[in-house]
Amino acid sequence: MATFKDFRNNIKPNWCPGCGDFSVQAAIQRACANVGYEPEQVAVVSGIGCSGRISGYINAYGFHSIHGRSLPVAQGLKLANRELAVIASGGDGDGFAIGMGHTVHAIRRNIDVTYIVMDNQIYGLTKGQTSPRSASGFKTKSTPTGSIETTLSPLEMALAAGATFVAQSFSTDLKQLTAVIEAGMNHKGFSLINVFSPCVTFNKVNTYEWFKERVVSTDSFDGYDASNKMMAMQKVLETDGMITGIVYQNKEKPSYEQQLPGFQEIGLAKQNITLTKDQFDKLVAEFN
Repeated sequence: MATFKDFRNNIKPNWCPGCGDFSVQAAIQRACANVGYEPEQVAVVSGIGCSGRISGYINAYGFHSIHGRSLPVAQGLKLANRELAVIASGGDGDGFAIGMGHTVHAIRRNIDVTYIVMDNQIYGLTKGQTSPRSASGFKTKSTPTGSIETTLSPLEMALAAGATFVAQSFSTDLKQLTAVIEAGMNHKGFSLINVFSPCVTFNKVNTYEWFKERVVSTDSFDGYDASNKMMAMQKVLETDGMITGIVYQNKEKPSYEQQLPGFQEIGLAKQNITLTKDQFDKLVAEFN
């Protein structure tokens, strides 16, 4: 059985020292091993940005897609080979700006993909511009007098869009982060996991200390029921979106694959798709 070390490769990440993405990488590797996967059973699809490099730092199948498009690739990959455990990843700019349309539709489809968003509330790779997750008044190179836009709440958005698994964690809490990724991978349907992953170079506001003073675990709420959507939304609002842990999970709704008529258990990747001459001639005849 594989250990987390089997999901390591010889490529050294070039993230800034102290970047929260290091912990996300470690948590993914630990979660994959804990669930019982071998490297060849996992595919990591990433977008663009600092977080987009993560697909090359994990010993598994990897696909470095284009900006905001990790989810279309991940969904196609899962439908082509449903035996693979598919993890999509990216930053808050990647998933909640240019890729927001894909995020919402992936949520409502409920395809069995785990989506991990590394949320640093800024555009890091392009040297520090305001992102959809930046707070009102946030000053960056693109908003020198402060942002006048409302901050996007990913948890509120996901719950409103009909997500069946919503979780959030903080990159310093490796134990919790690993546990929610494990739970997301075991969930039969789309799993959204937002991770507070501070940018130590360009975001001097939302620092590790800033998050430590504000994050609130679901474990601190007496009688918290993650299957209760109303309770989940209430706690998200009460904590101003700073809640961590498994926020909501609906185990009853079937996944997209389970509902798709004629969808075969054996993926396209393992099916014999060779056409006989009669089959080919029949297809060509349809165009005459």
